[in-house]
Parts: sequence; C-alpha cells; structure tokens
Amino acid sequence: MSYNLRILQRKGLIAQDKDVSRGLRLVEDEAYEMEAPAAPFQPLLPTVPLLGTIAAGQPIPIPDSDLVPSECEQIALPLDIKGDLANVYALKVRGNSMIDALINDGDIVVMRHQLTAENGEMVAAWIKDERSTTLKRFYWETKTLVRLQPANPTMDPIYVHPSNLEIQGKVIGVIRWLN
Repeated sequence: MSYNLRILQRKGLIAQDKDVSRGLRLVEDEAYEMEAPAAPFQPLLPTVPLLGTIAAGQPIPIPDSDLVPSECEQIALPLDIKGDLANVYALKVRGNSMIDALINDGDIVVMRHQLTAENGEMVAAWIKDERSTTLKRFYWETKTLVRLQPANPTMDPIYVHPSNLEIQGKVIGVIRWLN
C-alpha cells in the first residue's frame, strides 16, 4: 500500500501531513487536469469464426464445403483469453455424449487447430472412412487402436485404427448461454 501512495505522492496527486497520523490529502493543482476520453471506453472482444457443428454422439457426416473463416459468423470470447488466436475456431455442439465433461447440446466449443492429441484430451476427431467427425476424449489403446471415449455413461466408445483417424483440433474452452 505504501508503494502506491509513494507513487501518487511523487506524481503530485497527494500530499502527506507529517504531523498527523495517516494525514493524506489530495493536492488541488489547477495545472494538472486529466484528459477526458473522447468516447466511452469499450474494450474490443477477441473473436473467432464459428465454422459449423460437431457431433457429440454418433459421428455426423460433414458435407464438402468451401468455408472461409473470415466469411463465417464470429463468436466473441472473454477478454481474459490470451495468446495467438490465429488457429482458434468455434463449433456448435450437437448431442449429449460429453455431458459429464460439462458440454451440452447447443454449447459452443472453442478449438485450437492441431493434428495430434495426448491421452485424455478432448478433440474433434475426423473418422476418414465414415467421412464424419465427432467430439470425444482421445486415448491410445494399443499401437494399432485408438479409443474415442464419450463422457456419458450411457454411450459406448468408438474404436478406430489410427490410419483411419485424423485429429482436427483440441478443445480449449466452452461457451454456454443459460436460458
């Protein structure tokens, strides 16, 4: 606290009366005027493109599309999101396979594009032969088998050969609007 008071005193904004305990007073200096902002401050929220829907249940086929991220709807992120957002995008969740991970039908998942995953990470997984994608937790079962695990005890995992799977991104956040 005394550090901040010393800074204010150095700038000439407050003065301390040495004869009085806790004797601080504001310095009224007409020469010192703070400039008022021209317009109210409105922070710019970082945004990412909403690229479509992802299944949280049985994988759904993804139609061929020529989506251009700059032409997509933009989703605003909280101000405390830090870092490079160049490879970040959002997807709307359809299904209930991730409810125990607190991701519900209609939520928005914020994804960071990456092609690899560690055990336990929540990913967008492209199943090549089905031409479909799904949101699941990624686990290596063996060198020749990957388990895509739902976070819903009523649903079974999906087992895939690694050559039939492509990781599209990793979940880094969830956005939910409460009604």
